[in-house]
Amino acid sequence: MSHERPGDGRDDEDRARDRDRRLGAGRADREAEVGEPVVRGDPAVTGERAERAARFDPDDPDSLESAADTVHRFASEAVAGDDNVVMLRGAAACAALVRGHGSYKAAAETAGDGVQVSFIRKWARVHDLPESIRRHVARGHIAPTAAKHIARVAGDARFDLAWAVLDADLTVREVRRAASAINDGASPEAALRAEGVSPGRLGVELPLGVYRRLRDRASLENRDPGDVIADALEEY
Repeated sequence: MSHERPGDGRDDEDRARDRDRRLGAGRADREAEVGEPVVRGDPAVTGERAERAARFDPDDPDSLESAADTVHRFASEAVAGDDNVVMLRGAAACAALVRGHGSYKAAAETAGDGVQVSFIRKWARVHDLPESIRRHVARGHIAPTAAKHIARVAGDARFDLAWAVLDADLTVREVRRAASAINDGASPEAALRAEGVSPGRLGVELPLGVYRRLRDRASLENRDPGDVIADALEEY
């Protein structure tokens, strides 16, 4: 939750753009070009639908017109809740409109009646999530409604919330509460622990030989197996 000083001479959209620039800082931001179907166009993730993945070019008027139509339908039609690929396409169209028209307000106006600035902002942020998170959204492992709350936080907290959904079955309501706590100043670890999650806890299945050697080494070094794995991953 952003707390701006009243009377600072800026409207809500100016403040939202400033906040989004802060959210975009660091490696937890999308690296691929806006509108590129990096995830939606990968057959390993979306199967045959990858061939039909739409690309939205914010510098092409015809492509922006297509994006506006996509956003309008996305906002006004009852989109199947489990069709995560359709939702990612709508998010890509929102992001392209924002980039192409320069503001959330102009993007909403271009998309037509019924499309709110808040709708554009939320879904454009989802499109700006890093690829590793968006892949799990496309696969159905992270609900788009949860992704919208993950996108509200900045930096590595995005990964912390996303992986908590995968490893601890964090619900959408719990993600929302954790995101709000983080934006109110709590650390990601504290916010997750408040939801009953042990951050960093991951269950893995190893080949028997690797498991045997891991246990042997951990015992000889008087260490926890997790510490040995962490060292090995750091070296890798």
